[in-house]
Amino acid sequence: MAGAVTTVVIGAGHAGLAVSRCLTELCIDHVVLERGEVANSWANERWDSLRLLTPNWQSRLPGFAYDGANPDGFMTMPEVVGFIRRYGNLTGAPVRTGTTVTSVRQEGDGYRVVTDRGTWRCRTVVLASGAFNVPVVPALSEHLPADVRSFTAMDYRNPDQLADGGVLVVGASATGVQLADEIHRSGRPVTLAVGEHVRMPRVYRGRDIQWWMDAAGILDQRYDEVDDLNRARRVPSPQLVGTPERIDLNLNTLTDRGVRLVGRVAGVRDGKLMFSGSLCNNCALADLKMNRLLDAIDEWAAASGRAEDAEAPERFEPTRVEKAPLLNLDLGRGEIRSVVWATGFRPDYGWLHVPVLDRKGRLRHEGGVVDAPGMYAMGLTFMRRRKSSFIHGAEDDARELCTHLKQYLDEHHQQPSLHVAG
Repeated sequence: MAGAVTTVVIGAGHAGLAVSRCLTELCIDHVVLERGEVANSWANERWDSLRLLTPNWQSRLPGFAYDGANPDGFMTMPEVVGFIRRYGNLTGAPVRTGTTVTSVRQEGDGYRVVTDRGTWRCRTVVLASGAFNVPVVPALSEHLPADVRSFTAMDYRNPDQLADGGVLVVGASATGVQLADEIHRSGRPVTLAVGEHVRMPRVYRGRDIQWWMDAAGILDQRYDEVDDLNRARRVPSPQLVGTPERIDLNLNTLTDRGVRLVGRVAGVRDGKLMFSGSLCNNCALADLKMNRLLDAIDEWAAASGRAEDAEAPERFEPTRVEKAPLLNLDLGRGEIRSVVWATGFRPDYGWLHVPVLDRKGRLRHEGGVVDAPGMYAMGLTFMRRRKSSFIHGAEDDARELCTHLKQYLDEHHQQPSLHVAG
């Protein structure tokens, strides 16, 4: 079943549903196409124990917000799925589930969207298929011995999947430190390869760090207010974990629990895994940036009159690193049986046949306005604001982009074409 509509939204996660709500408010007819079920990636592409990094009070979408009994808690993945699906039901979003988009091409003054269940013609398209579709795994992974099994953060569900014996976790952002901790608690020796990372306390001056960043406007910083936007969009997710106890999970925590730290994976040579000597520098830089963030929060608290209601400022122990970290690991000795690549993700635009990708396969856009007439993106990292990829960042972005979309329609199209496409 297919046809013609003014706007096609691709993806029924929180970003796509936020766009749908805003389009409805603007009386723009549309359809939301989803390859699986609503909130598909949250339901099927996360590990079992994962919780949101943001507290429940921060979970909000256009016209909808968390209303449960635990605002300071952190949702499990089933709870996130339930939250998003409830939103879709309440807003009456016109979602077509089980519909995989196979091609998007320009056609006339609009677009032709081909799916495995028919073809749609539309004036405008919103790409809300997510920024975390394909795991990024270094090419050197192909040179690991056959008896060392690799997993991505998308493959991994729980430690029972892993062989007995040592595990190398590559990457020390939020995903890497959480997986390293969980796997180590399962009784397996863990080595964590650390590259660039963002250290951040869970609680600062008696409040969740996200409260400070939200209240101080740090998360609202816009894409056109930073000097190096490309770098800002590549910043790793902070070393945070959402637990009922609101614990810190940083490299010191992991070292105290017995996790071994090494530098960034640099290559494989003669059966040996090589690590860079940058561990000390990366840790020192992360500590420096954390303290700059805390300085900015302290300055805002004093200027806004919030300091009196908060606990006293504090600074945290620097990251402890061995004087001579391990620089290579002989994989032939059987010390490492599994490798988990927590090295990030990228969007999948294999179906997008419009010349809007750069030479690295990244979408060319200006704050979500894609470099093609009538095409938009949602949910990308630092798309319009620092909070763009978070659930609570979708509302402001969706409202602004849908306003731009409506202006585009008003300027270029009087009425949508309503004939059924072939």
